[in-house]
Amino acid sequence: MNRTREMQVTCLAWLCVLCAAASSPGAEEPTSPPQEQLNFFESKIRPVLVEHCYECHAAGSKIVQGGLRVDHRDGLLKGGDSGAAIVPKQSEKSLLLSALRHEDLKMPPKRKLPDTVIKDFETWIAMGAPDPRTAHEPKSLRTMDLAEGRKHWAFQPVVDAAVPDVKDAAWPLDPLDRFVLARLDAKGLKPVADADRYTWLRRVSLDLTGLPPTPAEIEAFAKDDSPLAFATVVDRLLESRAFGERWARHWLDLTGYADMMGTSNNVYAEHAWRYRDYLIEAFHKDKPFDRFVREQIAGDLLAANSPQEKAENLTASGFLMVGDVEIVEPDKAKLEADHIDTQVAKIGTAFLGMTLHCARCHDHKFDPIALPDYYGIAGMLRSSPSTHKIPFGVWSLLNSTELPETPEQLTARQKLEADHAEKLAALKAERDRLREEKKTVESRLSLREGSPVRGTNGKEEAVPTEVIDPQADKAALTKRRDELDEQLKKLGPQIQHAEFFSSKVPKAFAMRDGPQPADMPIYIRGNPYAPGAVVPRGTMRVASWDKFPPIPAGQSGRLQLADWLADRGNPLTPRVAVNRLWQKLFGEGLVRSVDYFGTRGETPSHPELLDHLATRFMRNGWSQKQLIRSIVLSRTYRLSSTNDASAMKVDPDNRLLWRMNRMRLDAEALRDQLLAVSGELVPSNGGPGLVLEEVENCGGLVREGVNPPNYTHRKPRASEQFVRTIYLPVMRTNTATHDRLRSFFDFVNPAQIAGQRSQTVVPTQALFVMNNDLFRRRAKALADSFVFQPTGGPAKAESSAPDGGTTSQSTDNRLDQLWLRVFNRPITHSERTAASEFLAELDATITEQQPAEKETLKWLELCHGLLASNKFIFRF
Repeated sequence: MNRTREMQVTCLAWLCVLCAAASSPGAEEPTSPPQEQLNFFESKIRPVLVEHCYECHAAGSKIVQGGLRVDHRDGLLKGGDSGAAIVPKQSEKSLLLSALRHEDLKMPPKRKLPDTVIKDFETWIAMGAPDPRTAHEPKSLRTMDLAEGRKHWAFQPVVDAAVPDVKDAAWPLDPLDRFVLARLDAKGLKPVADADRYTWLRRVSLDLTGLPPTPAEIEAFAKDDSPLAFATVVDRLLESRAFGERWARHWLDLTGYADMMGTSNNVYAEHAWRYRDYLIEAFHKDKPFDRFVREQIAGDLLAANSPQEKAENLTASGFLMVGDVEIVEPDKAKLEADHIDTQVAKIGTAFLGMTLHCARCHDHKFDPIALPDYYGIAGMLRSSPSTHKIPFGVWSLLNSTELPETPEQLTARQKLEADHAEKLAALKAERDRLREEKKTVESRLSLREGSPVRGTNGKEEAVPTEVIDPQADKAALTKRRDELDEQLKKLGPQIQHAEFFSSKVPKAFAMRDGPQPADMPIYIRGNPYAPGAVVPRGTMRVASWDKFPPIPAGQSGRLQLADWLADRGNPLTPRVAVNRLWQKLFGEGLVRSVDYFGTRGETPSHPELLDHLATRFMRNGWSQKQLIRSIVLSRTYRLSSTNDASAMKVDPDNRLLWRMNRMRLDAEALRDQLLAVSGELVPSNGGPGLVLEEVENCGGLVREGVNPPNYTHRKPRASEQFVRTIYLPVMRTNTATHDRLRSFFDFVNPAQIAGQRSQTVVPTQALFVMNNDLFRRRAKALADSFVFQPTGGPAKAESSAPDGGTTSQSTDNRLDQLWLRVFNRPITHSERTAASEFLAELDATITEQQPAEKETLKWLELCHGLLASNKFIFRF
C-alpha cells in the first residue's frame, strides 16, 4: 500500500471511529482511565484495530476468526481459541503483541505493521490497556426514517420563491439582487458602493476566462458609455474559448483527473487528455447541464446522430474512469471495490453534494443514506467494469474504447499511420545499413590484425597477409566501429518506440456495460470477500420523488441513474450546480460547504435565492452561460471589495453579501495571467499533455515482463512553457517541468476531489514568487517590451537625457502602459511617485552595467516587484 493510500485508509478508519463514538455512547466504566491514556488509545490503538483487525475479528464479520473479538475490551481480555489476547501491564503475556511482532501467530497476515505501531501497542498494554469500548452489541442497522430525513432542506423540492420587495427599488439590476438586498434590509445594513469600472473589468475577465483584459479591451470599455457596455464585455468573454478553458479546470477538480493512472511506477494514462478536451468544448459551447450530466454517467449508452457526437458521448463517460486507480493492486476484488467506491464518491460529490461513500461499510452516520442506497448505485457501476488485468505482472489498466471517425478523420489518420510506417521503415533500413557497415569494419579490423575470419562455410580461415590493406588505419577502424555501436544503441529504442506507438486509432477511456449486468450484494464492512444480502440497483431514496424505474435486462442501469440525476424533480442536482457557479464567482457558495449538503453541512445563507437560481437554471434550458451572465451583470457582483466598519460588526464573514469578497488567484489563473501580461501566452487546441512522442520520456515499451510501460517527463515540448496551465501534464507523483507553481498554490491533489480549493498562506509561496524563474522570466519579457519598444509603441516619446538615461516623459509613458498591462487600470499619483523613486534608487545603485543593460535591469526589477505584489496575485 503506498503512503498516500495508507494515510487515506487511516483517516477513513479514524472517521468511522468518530462516527461510531458520536452515535453509540458506551456504558460507564467503574473507574475511568486518565484522559491522556484514553486519548492515546483513540489516536494510536483504535484506528489500527479498525483498519487491520475488524474485518475478521469484530461484529458483522461473516466468521469471527479464532473466536477472537477485538472491537471491545472484554473481547481482548477474554481472547479467542488461543487464550487472552492482552494481559494489562504484562506485554510478554499478551498474545496480541506476539502476533503483531509476527513471532508465532502473524497478524495482520499479509504484512507486518511498522515498528512504531507495535511500540504503541507495547506502551498501551504497559499502561493497563485503557479502552472505553464495552461488550454491548451495537445496533446492526439503525432504522432509516426517510420521511424524517426528507425534512432536511436539501431534500425538499426546489420551489421558486416570490421576489421580495426592497427599500431601494433602484438598486437591483437583476431579480437576484432583490434577495440579497432584502436580507441586508432586515439587518439594517447597506451594501458598499460599486467597484470602479477598471476593477469590475479585471474581476469579470479573470473570473470568466482566467485571463486579464488587454490594454485594447480596457480602452474600449472605458470609452463605451452605452447602457450595454457591461453586457457587451460579458458576452465577449462568454463566447471566447478561454471561458471553456477556465471553467473546464474547475470541473476537473471534481474528477481526480491526471495524465497518470495511479501513483505506482508512473504508468501513463495515454487517453486521459481527451476527457479534458471534451470538458473544454462542453463549457465553450454551453452544453446544457442536464445533457452534460447524462453524458458523464452514461454517454456510451446514449444515441448519437453522427460519429463526432458518438465520440463525444464516449469520451464524456471518462468522468467515471479518470482518477487515482491503484492498478498495481494484486487483489483484483479489492481493486474493483475500491474503484467503484471512488466512482460512487464522485457521483455523490459532483452532482449531489453528498458523501455517498460514507455508506460503503455501514449506514451513513449523519445523513439518511443507507447501505442499500450505496450498493444500489454501486451495482450499476459493478455491471460496467472499468479495468482489466493485463497478461503480465500484477497490473491492471483502465478500459479504453476506439472512437468512431468521420471519413475525413479516417483519411487523416490513415495518412498519419502511413507516414509513421514510412518513418519506421527508414529507421529499420538505417539499422540494417549500420549493421552491414559494422560487419565490414569488423572484418577489416580482423584483416588488419591478421586474425582468422569466418568463411562462407562458417569455418575459420587464415587470411593471406597480401590481401590486407597496408593503408588501413586500425585506430580509425576502431573509432568507426565504436561510433556504429553508439548509433545502433540509440536506434534500437527509437525503433522499439515507433513499433509500440504505430497505431494512431483514436481511443478514449470510456465506460461500457459488462456482459452480465446484475444486482450487487452488500459488502459487510466494505469487504468484497464478505458478501451479504443482494440489493436491487437504485439510488438515494431520500432524494427520490418516485420509484426508481425498472432496468431493462442486459443493461447496467447507468442510463436510468443519469436520467434520475438530470431530472428536474431531483432536489439536489440543480442546487449543487448553481451553488458551485456562485462559489467560483464570489469565493464562497450560498452553501459554504459546496461539496456537502448533508445534515452536518452549512445551511444556505440565502435559501430563497438558491432555489430562485436553481429554478432559473432549469427554466433556461440548464444553460450555465446564461446563469453566469445574469450573476456577473447583477449589482451584487458589481460591488466593491472595500470594507465597511458598521457592516463588519454585524456580519464579519460577509455572509449577507454587503461587499464583494477578495480572492487570491488560483495557481492556473496566476500562471496564465503572468504569460498574458508578458505577451508570451500562446493559444492551444488541446491534445496530449504527455510528450509520448519523445523516446527518452518512455520506458518499458514491451508487453511482457513484470512492469507495464511508464513515463517520465524528461523532455517537454518547446511550447509547453507558454501554453495555458490546463494543457500541462498533471502528474500524480513527480511534478512536470513547467507546473511547479501548482505545487505551491493549493492545486488539488489529483488523488482527491474538491469543489472548493483550500487557500494556504505559507512563506514558501512568497519565496517562490521572489525567486522562481517563472516570475523572473516573465518580468524580463515584460521589461523588454517597454525598454526595447519598436517605433510607434508606448515608448515612442523616449528621448536621451544628457546623462545617458531617459527623460521623465518616457518614464511616465512607460509607467502608464505598465500599470495598464499588469493591474489593468491607470496608475495613481502616489504609485507613480513611488515607482519613479524606486527607479531612481536603482539608477544610483547599479554602476557596473552598460547604459542599455542598466536600463533593462531597472525595469526588470520594477516589473518583478509588480508581478509579485498582492495587487497582481489577488482579484478584488
